[in-house]
Amino acid sequence: MAAMMQPQIILLKEGTDTSQGKAQLVSNINACTAVADVVRTTLGPRGMDKLIHDDKGNVTISNDGATIMKLLDIIHPASKILVDIAKSQDSEVGDGTTTVVLLAGEFLKEAKPFVEEGVHPQNLIRSYRTACNLAIEKVKELAVSIEGKSLEEKKSLLAKCAATTLSSKLIGGEKEFFASVVVDAVIAIGNDDRLNMIGIKKVPGGTMRDSFLVNGVAFKKTFSYAGFEQQPKKFVNPKILLLNIELELKSEKENAEIRLSDPSQYQSIVDAEWNIIYDKLDKCVQSGAKVVLSRLAIGDLATQYFADRDIFCAGRVSEEDLQRVSAATGGTVQTTVNNIIDEVLGTCEIFEEKQVGNERFNIFSGCPSGRTATIVLRGGADQFIEEAERSLHDAIMIVRRAMKNSTVVAGGGAIDMEISRYLRQHARTIAGKSQLFINSYAKALEVIPRQLCDNAGFDATDVLNKLRQKHALPSGEGAPYGVDINTGGIADSFSNFVWEPSVVKINAINAATEAACLILSVDETVKNPKSESAQGEAAASAMGGRGGGGFRGRGRGMRRR
Repeated sequence: MAAMMQPQIILLKEGTDTSQGKAQLVSNINACTAVADVVRTTLGPRGMDKLIHDDKGNVTISNDGATIMKLLDIIHPASKILVDIAKSQDSEVGDGTTTVVLLAGEFLKEAKPFVEEGVHPQNLIRSYRTACNLAIEKVKELAVSIEGKSLEEKKSLLAKCAATTLSSKLIGGEKEFFASVVVDAVIAIGNDDRLNMIGIKKVPGGTMRDSFLVNGVAFKKTFSYAGFEQQPKKFVNPKILLLNIELELKSEKENAEIRLSDPSQYQSIVDAEWNIIYDKLDKCVQSGAKVVLSRLAIGDLATQYFADRDIFCAGRVSEEDLQRVSAATGGTVQTTVNNIIDEVLGTCEIFEEKQVGNERFNIFSGCPSGRTATIVLRGGADQFIEEAERSLHDAIMIVRRAMKNSTVVAGGGAIDMEISRYLRQHARTIAGKSQLFINSYAKALEVIPRQLCDNAGFDATDVLNKLRQKHALPSGEGAPYGVDINTGGIADSFSNFVWEPSVVKINAINAATEAACLILSVDETVKNPKSESAQGEAAASAMGGRGGGGFRGRGRGMRRR
């Protein structure tokens, strides 16, 4: 009787949606598999591209996993984790974004039957973490160092890494050309970590082959006034003055009031304004600078003044470009024109203005500190150039990583097959259920070579059997064998120069395992729609309070007495 009298406990708000247990976990796994299926076909040199257009009508054509994941606008809470790992892979390493999503999706897919059979997710997580550590140890063991080589050798090795990355992109057809451009750009900035020291400028028109690298800085001609065409357009060893001030006549900002008793005094006030601007311009000329760049506007008066004295000037130069000019030429950006000394002026071997397509570019080359480079990209359609820029970003990141962590592994699915074989062998030495779990982890790693075959239209089962046989050889000579995209068979990836920095693989395996473990460890989702609608109502009422009150606030207010 007492049991019947107990009141019902209401814990959560009415309308709260809770789902828990095995069904919730399986649903999360299905959602993540669906996300992985979206980017599945973009993997590898024969991968397809995705065309995404958003509500604003912007069209993006991309092959880059991270870009696609960002633009998909996924709302499923568990699947968002895959978007996050793709972003982290992109910012950390630059390449391997599709790989990391695919691996995470496959780990979960392999875990699903175990979950359905009633295995506790913590057992799976423990085994996956063990397998992850073993896999990373194996990658480090198989990695080949490129340290201690001469600059020429290192350049060609880095170019091979860049070419492997670019082979899966839209500009894969010109990968050798772009790989050498990327390597030269990265070597130009040396040990400087700032990626914005490599500028990428896009100019529609021409072919991809018309793209070129400037060892220095290049930027589009800025807005200019009359008198600009009279300025010289080429200098040898000029001094460069960088400013962050306006060089034009300014009307008084504050409402200053001047009372005059004598009309003749008026002229002296007008003259004072002109004297201020002429004084500034005079100081710029006296500094000996032949090129004057400013972050803010350089007016028509100043433009004509500099033209008369054979000085080149450009106003409204973007912050990023000005910083790159500063780093390259050794100049310092000045906020005043008073006492400009030689130390704050930059210099370069040649400054010239060149026509590129239908744009004019200001190019500074042969810079003394040389810690910057600019890639000028050409191509037909705007979307194509955008995608080329994203591809080059991946390649630049990869080359930087390869220079820092100078170890590479065989690409083309070779390293994945070798780790898979090693984990299968290791699993046999373990008693208990975790043997099955590590085996399923090993099977999941085979998704990379399998997907490479599927995307190229080859028989995946046939190729994988050949690869398994080759990797199982006791001598270990089959370790570098991966999928040969050109023939549909298998080939030694190392001798074919399909290389990738080991840090890409290590990061991808780590991130994918972490994401899979995180999703497996969630057993309940609580969605509280009430609070969401309450927030919406609160926001609406706040807006009503601010902009409400009919048409008040229009026209002029009445003067207070």
